Amino acid sequence: MELLTGILSAFGLSASAGLNAYIPLLVVGVLAHYTNLIKLSSPWDTLANPWILILLSVLAIIEFLADKIPAVNHLNDIIQTIIRPAAGAIAFAASARVVSDMHPVLALACGLLIAGSVHVVKAAAVRPAVTATTGGTANVPVSMAEDFIATILSFLSVIIPILVGAFICLIVALIIWWFWRRANAASRVK
Repeated sequence: MELLTGILSAFGLSASAGLNAYIPLLVVGVLAHYTNLIKLSSPWDTLANPWILILLSVLAIIEFLADKIPAVNHLNDIIQTIIRPAAGAIAFAASARVVSDMHPVLALACGLLIAGSVHVVKAAAVRPAVTATTGGTANVPVSMAEDFIATILSFLSVIIPILVGAFICLIVALIIWWFWRRANAASRVK
């Protein structure tokens, strides 16, 4: 059971990094430094260092602000194309209970793929659609919602990883249902 919760926690944290690179790292670092909810193995325990927490806080504020400014948010998404998957890889690998049971290279690869996928969907599909359909007026509220989701998902991934697993299953089911409905609609048109 501990392995399952560790993997679910790692998946949730890396997905969160796809939305905001620094929030899950900051959450993991703060929880490791101030609580015993998460125990980080070396070298990931560096995330709990007070200087690293300060650095992550500054970077989180910069990303938060950059994502709210028109035109800068698109440049930020380009820059974050490298940073978010790397942060997801670190968050996945750093998650307690996973590194001891999973090879670190595999953990890094999983985190990279998960955070990278979430980032690509956000930057290449969701945000351009929001910008095109609202003339950019919904970008700030959508960005705030992404930051909120990243924060809540990060905390839940550490505190209640089973809930994150249920949420992931729900999202996958909704995506499958959407594709199935779309395929049926396309077959009726032909």
